[in-house]
Amino acid sequence: MKSIPNFNFEKEAGFQFIAGCDEAGRGPLCGPVVAAAVIFPDRNIELPILITDSKQMNHKTRKIAYDWITENTIWAVGQCSAEEIDDINILWASMLAMKRAVESLSQKPEFCLVDGNRMPKELIGKSLVKGDAKSVSIAAASIIAKETRDKIMCDLALQFPEYCWDKNAGYPTKMHLQAIEKYGINQHYRKTFRPIKDLL
Repeated sequence: MKSIPNFNFEKEAGFQFIAGCDEAGRGPLCGPVVAAAVIFPDRNIELPILITDSKQMNHKTRKIAYDWITENTIWAVGQCSAEEIDDINILWASMLAMKRAVESLSQKPEFCLVDGNRMPKELIGKSLVKGDAKSVSIAAASIIAKETRDKIMCDLALQFPEYCWDKNAGYPTKMHLQAIEKYGINQHYRKTFRPIKDLL
């Protein structure tokens, strides 16, 4: 049975305002990488909905969680464009997107819990491997980041329907790769990512 994220790491940190940070969109061939930062003002509440790693949730349960999180927490998002990803690489773009998310919070956090094995150097806090399965704050950030990025890709799909970004979110599915072969690429593609790089 999978463990459910809790507030143990937040309580151990010992600060009032702790931001959980996570990103979505490292692997796609196009679109931005999106990060979110979430602060729970009250960590003694009993959560009325499931908040866990966004990858373990279907769209319906994730959307329910997204709506609750956006109404009951302090949150913000940040992103880096495909062009920025090409300029500084996806790792540093993910770090920069997280920094932007934290800086956009209406409440400055005293400490940050970041998913993964690396902290953005500008942030004070701790990185947690598989943090979205351990910390509620990070899990909430993973949900906000995922839903925000999916919405961005669905909006872009209205302009570029031939790529079906509303269905593949920019990931290299068979149908997406076939569309790239047929229609080529546009400004939203990451030109340092294979197979895009090989087409240039």
